[in-house]
Amino acid sequence: MLNVSTQELATPAPVDVDQAEAALVEHYARLVRIAYLVLPPALGRNRRVLTAHSVVQRSLPRRRAAGDDGGMPGQRRPEDAVDPGYAYVRVRVLRQALDAGLPLKRTAWPKRAQLPPLLPQVWGLRLFPRAGGADELGLDQRLSALSGPGRAACVLRGLERQGDAEVRRVLAAAGVADPKAALAEADGVEALYGLLESPEFDPCALQARPTDLMRRRRHGRAALAALAAAVVCGALLGLPGDGWGPDGAAAPAYARNPVAEAALDPGNLRRVAPAAWQRSARTDFSVWPARGGLVGDRELLRRALAVWARPGAAVRASATPGTPPGPPMGPPQLLFAGEVDQARVVLFHDGLRAVRYAEPKDGTEGAALDFARTDGADSASAAALVVGRTHANVRYLTAPWVREVSARDLVDPSAGSRPVGRDAHGVTVPLLSPVAPSSCTAWDVLEVRDGTATRTLTDLGELAPARLTSGPPAAPVDLAAAGAGARAQWAGTACQLSLVRSKGVRAVNSWRFAEQELPGAAGTAAWLCTRADTWRGTGSTVLGQFHAPSAKTGAVVAKAEESPACGVREPRVLAGALWQAPGGRWFMLAAGGPGVASVAVSGGATGGGDGRLLAVELPGKPSQQVELTGRLEDGTRISSLR
Repeated sequence: MLNVSTQELATPAPVDVDQAEAALVEHYARLVRIAYLVLPPALGRNRRVLTAHSVVQRSLPRRRAAGDDGGMPGQRRPEDAVDPGYAYVRVRVLRQALDAGLPLKRTAWPKRAQLPPLLPQVWGLRLFPRAGGADELGLDQRLSALSGPGRAACVLRGLERQGDAEVRRVLAAAGVADPKAALAEADGVEALYGLLESPEFDPCALQARPTDLMRRRRHGRAALAALAAAVVCGALLGLPGDGWGPDGAAAPAYARNPVAEAALDPGNLRRVAPAAWQRSARTDFSVWPARGGLVGDRELLRRALAVWARPGAAVRASATPGTPPGPPMGPPQLLFAGEVDQARVVLFHDGLRAVRYAEPKDGTEGAALDFARTDGADSASAAALVVGRTHANVRYLTAPWVREVSARDLVDPSAGSRPVGRDAHGVTVPLLSPVAPSSCTAWDVLEVRDGTATRTLTDLGELAPARLTSGPPAAPVDLAAAGAGARAQWAGTACQLSLVRSKGVRAVNSWRFAEQELPGAAGTAAWLCTRADTWRGTGSTVLGQFHAPSAKTGAVVAKAEESPACGVREPRVLAGALWQAPGGRWFMLAAGGPGVASVAVSGGATGGGDGRLLAVELPGKPSQQVELTGRLEDGTRISSLR
């Protein structure tokens, strides 16, 4: 199991004031909802509403002094697909909302968030969100029983859809001393997360009622005096000096930016010559020519660029983990524009990402926008992109250096490859997508042949298909060239690829690191380690599999995230499995990779010995946990994959 300390959890990368302001304006309603949910319910609904708006509006940095980060966050984890400006403002909002729940102490100077908000202010009215039903009332009561960090954990999990590791990172960045305890508190509210987006908790859609009219009349003069004082203070704050004054050479807020506008002009799109890849020192997406029947449709290209920069609420947008979904940093490269099935599709590349825009042929309603990281691509990983996807089928746009394309059923190792047709632009005919819901009776993969080798690619639900290889981590071989034995090995592993869908996977390697004669002459079992590496570098998944001789599919006996096992840096591996012999006896089996000198088991079973294979008979049906350890040839102790 992966253990991450709070010290290891970095915060989002520094952002400038303009970037933070743009994120605040774009996501204002969501940030106010986050603040409202984290603020203590004891404030009352009216004050919670105003405080939530005040917290968000105070979340912009003022200015930065040289050599001082002004409280700006540190480095952002690359797997965080959240826009850095939004991530920074969200941390500021959470920190202030948590501060507002701290009790006032006589011995400590109060923090700004602990005091009533100066702005915004509403006179003569009480504001509160629309009332919900019994479920929303129950959720509000459950949240009120939690601490501030516990409510923040619920919001990050349920509203922001963050995993536990990311929740711990954000809570630590917001100043929570014990993020794990906050997550433990949130566990009891998990079943009600779907209600967090209801109108009951929307402080931007409000109802209004009058305040106490008699008290308001008595204190009218005091209110006018306070308003006059606020106006004077606001005027003073606007004077030049060390306060909030002019921004120097910065352009006014929301000014037209020539560089940003140039990136959205179809006339500035980069178009690569058709034969550029033949002369280039690099063979990747940067040398793909612009193809498709609609590359000259300026209105389509303009719409695609505009939606990329400013996706509306009706646009279905997706991004692989670690892929920033923001606008282009400059004029991107046009890869494709044409009609695919019942849609008009445009593919771009900006050096870091592949971006796909799709709209229906009969209009622009229901447009889709997809982002995928493709930095560091080579001729193998840049051999194809998904250009069209329906419920059960997928079409690929192949690279200009791809000479032949075929398909093969990965589940059936005896099935031969079958040719796949392409049109003049390099778009394949529809193929059955393994992403489509099925019982995994078939798994079609794409085989592309260039001038030097044949690569095997598979669709994992993203723009960039993943490359499949076989063999030791130091020298993996493309599956298409690995031979019949590797295909038979992959036949039992293919259905396990569903465990790494939509994770930004770049390549998957399957390694048969050991074979073991089973007790009672029950045949020979195989031990496999399957490693899925991502485009972003982090977020890898490692599966340890046990293939019994009579089973068609391997059993996953261990799964690890962010582990170097079975990789180039750390090819060593140790895995174990419980196995029942045909006669009914139970055994603890274990196997290590090359370099493992001995294996031992303790706990519910005890045994060990030299060599990298182990089989220990259990006294009965296994009922206790066991611990598996090993020693390398140099004496280093290793633990089993888990």
